[in-house]
Amino acid sequence: MRYLGGTAGSGILKCAGADLIRASYDFDSYAQKSGEVTRCGEIRLPAATLLSIFGRPDIELLTDEGQLLQLKFSARKLAPASDTAHVDVIGQRPPPTPH
Repeated sequence: MRYLGGTAGSGILKCAGADLIRASYDFDSYAQKSGEVTRCGEIRLPAATLLSIFGRPDIELLTDEGQLLQLKFSARKLAPASDTAHVDVIGQRPPPTPH
C-alpha cells in the first residue's frame, strides 16, 4: 500500500439523500497493489447529530468542491460525547444537479 496524500475540507452531510448538517472531513488516500485507490479518515460534526446517525448505511458527504462521497462508519461504537467518527469512503457518485 502506498500513501497518496490527504484532503481536508467541509461539506454537507446527507442522510438518506436529504441534507442534514455541515461537517468537516480529513481523508487520506492509499494506492493498493491491485491499483485500486482507497480513502478513509474522519468526519467532524456536532456530537448529538453524529450519535443520531452513527452506523447508518445511507450517509453521504457532498463536499464544497462538488464531490458526492458515500461513507461507511468503520468503528462499531461511538463515545456519546464524540464529535468525530472514523469513516471509509466506499464510493463516489456524480453530484446532484440543481433544480
